Amino acid sequence: MNITVIGRGNIGGGPADLWERAGHQVTRLGRGGGDVGASEAVLLAVPGTAVEVALSSVVGLEGKTVLDATNLYGGARPPAGFSSNAEYVKSVTGGPTAKAFNTNFASLLGQIADARVQPSTLWSGDDEAQRLVRQLSLDAGYDAVRLGDLSMAITQEGLAGPIFAIAQSGLGRFVYRMASPEQL
Repeated sequence: MNITVIGRGNIGGGPADLWERAGHQVTRLGRGGGDVGASEAVLLAVPGTAVEVALSSVVGLEGKTVLDATNLYGGARPPAGFSSNAEYVKSVTGGPTAKAFNTNFASLLGQIADARVQPSTLWSGDDEAQRLVRQLSLDAGYDAVRLGDLSMAITQEGLAGPIFAIAQSGLGRFVYRMASPEQL
């Protein structure tokens, strides 16, 4: 699969490395932007307050499936008129959109393959993005757990605060596993 990652930090670089190891063709874009026209999937991995600027420097987004890995911290808000960054992304692209890869510690991505059990990653978004989210989650070492449709993206964006609070309260960086009783 041809994937473009917008953002060269840990959140973008970690999944990009794992996807390359899984055999995907990954293009990485930084602040200079670029063209995603040949991509089958796009991962948006920039600071949550930089979404508008980041997308304004990218061409070829129309109709693309975008996985939004951004978070909003410290009272930051999504672009005016939108309840979440993911909803803004959908308004720009017009394509299937998912909030994904934003509820895990990027610094642990290199250790996922060694986990005793497959950790989970939450996602919310359009039904049309489900197959792609599940495949790219598996290829990164995660089991994708759906939180709901795109209207749940704001709830998912808000999980960054509790996740960091848990880590800072003594657990440290962690992975999580959500499983049905049949999977135990």
